[in-house]
Amino acid sequence: MDTDDLEPKRPVNKPKDLEELSIEALGEYVAQLKAEIERVEAAIELKQAAKSGAEGLFK
Repeated sequence: MDTDDLEPKRPVNKPKDLEELSIEALGEYVAQLKAEIERVEAAIELKQAAKSGAEGLFK
């Protein structure tokens, strides 16, 4: 079994049409994306720590 099969399926987000956004809206969009990147990086760190702990337990 592939571990990707265990992950929930997420809908594919369509990219925003940047031509329709104002400069202010683009700045807000960048801030939202940066916050999301920070959130994802924190989740990755937690998962890596859990994986390292599990690997250390089974060595």
